Amino acid sequence: MSAEMREANTDGPVFADHVSLGHYRRRRIIGVLGWTLCGGCFVLLAFAMLDILFKVLKGGLTAINLKVLTETTQGVSGGLLQAIEGTVVLTIGSVLIATPLSIGVGVYLSEHRNRFFSKVVRFMSDVLVGVPSIVLGLFGYVALVAGLGWHFSVLAGSITLAVMIIPYISRSVELALLAVPQSLRESAYALGASDASVVARVLIPRSASRIITGVLLGMALSMGETAPVIYTVGWSDYLWNGQVTHQSMGYLTYVIWSFIDQPYQSAHKLAFAAALLITGMVLLITVSTRFTTRYMTIQ
Repeated sequence: MSAEMREANTDGPVFADHVSLGHYRRRRIIGVLGWTLCGGCFVLLAFAMLDILFKVLKGGLTAINLKVLTETTQGVSGGLLQAIEGTVVLTIGSVLIATPLSIGVGVYLSEHRNRFFSKVVRFMSDVLVGVPSIVLGLFGYVALVAGLGWHFSVLAGSITLAVMIIPYISRSVELALLAVPQSLRESAYALGASDASVVARVLIPRSASRIITGVLLGMALSMGETAPVIYTVGWSDYLWNGQVTHQSMGYLTYVIWSFIDQPYQSAHKLAFAAALLITGMVLLITVSTRFTTRYMTIQ
């Protein structure tokens, strides 16, 4: 590049001899186009999300009342008390089953990540993430409802939902443990700690906030599923009697999926009320995840 060109560009970028002005302009144009495309996609996604939330809020707020929260469903009318109860029970049950298994899998994958079996487990976990939830529901029906003779039940639904969320939680645990500095492991080993002590007293406490985040996100995922519980839990207009097998249960996603197609205004109101309740529950879990992560990080 000549001295005249260098002097002419004193107010802008100064180029090396091997970088041309045309190459710089091409990079700027490509960068602007890329950011424009990303911004357009974000605006489109935000518009779709806001439109969905607006319709759910508009239909749900007019349908929510004390009767919906305190009475059980009667055909296509009444309330959603048993559906709210069933959603909470199934979500808690699936998380209680999935969390210990996921932590064990995540610890193994993080501490023995170079072993052949670990690579096989990680690959199968990634495959399980891509399996449609309706296929898991069919598996739960064949293996638990019909195979073990449990019929539609809380236990069958909780196990099926647990199988669905285990890959997500275990991956979160693995990444959380891998983020712990290697120097902490080496320090613990230098003090004579065993592998179990290092995991229990160093790694898990250090990454507790990220592990809890993964568990809460798995909880939100299981709460919004429909297909697995339709095949394994069925539907009931009555409150849960505490029996874990041979007993159907109501849940909110069934109301959304089934009642919106009914030719009755009362059914449509219950569907929108259920959608609003599910949205509020998932939003509460998401906000709790943010606050939990921030609080434990500060601590």
